[in-house]
Amino acid sequence: MDVDFGKTAADYGRHRAGFPATFFDRLVSIGIVRAGSVVLDVGTGTGTVARGLALCGCEVTGLDPSPDLMAEAQRIDASAGVSSTSYVTGRAEELPFADSTFDLLTAGQCWHWFDRPRAAAEAHRVLKHGGSIVIAHFDWIPLPGNVVDATERLVMRHNPHWRAAGGTGIHPRSLADVAVAGFTGIETFSFDVDTHYTHEAWRGRMRASAGVAASLGAESVAEFDRDLAHLLAIDYPTDPMIVPHRVWALMARR
Repeated sequence: MDVDFGKTAADYGRHRAGFPATFFDRLVSIGIVRAGSVVLDVGTGTGTVARGLALCGCEVTGLDPSPDLMAEAQRIDASAGVSSTSYVTGRAEELPFADSTFDLLTAGQCWHWFDRPRAAAEAHRVLKHGGSIVIAHFDWIPLPGNVVDATERLVMRHNPHWRAAGGTGIHPRSLADVAVAGFTGIETFSFDVDTHYTHEAWRGRMRASAGVAASLGAESVAEFDRDLAHLLAIDYPTDPMIVPHRVWALMARR
């Protein structure tokens, strides 16, 4: 399935909930994130992780293959009063930076899209000795009968090639990726967060997903959106809704 999030940059920036403040608070309390740290955020997309780190006082570079997504990141940065983040077009597997450049490398909601062994090796190369990598996810959680479960079923009806349904929000394959690349001191944490979505925002969030506007044509996206609006109105009329999410993060040292 070909996926291009640039096709849905506007919905992506407007409706996809970024990592919650508690995620950044946790990284600060652990000591992974410090004011003044030089950070590279790979697969930055619309800059949700980069922006959060900049607000923690870090010097952040966001890297992504999609100029459209990074343009949206800059628009959101401006509205949030963030002016210190720079953005570079590139891929995690071929980082355009010298060895031992960064104190911290982050990858939020994107590691599964990479050639993971190559990305891990490149992360190890550009980090300073004693630097850290953080691979993190912020996933909706489908439970029997909830709105996530029903929405995933609808996506699969419209896009049988989509294979991301039924996730648990836990990503164990990353553990081997960083260990093989030479990282040590591997730790993980997770916690659950109830995220509020209006019907309009949930429809936008789903349009911005890999299984919908990032991979379907415009007519198919419109048909899906109409069906989702009907589903929400009939089966999930409370507006806004509570959508369960899970934060999961891996941390390791170079």
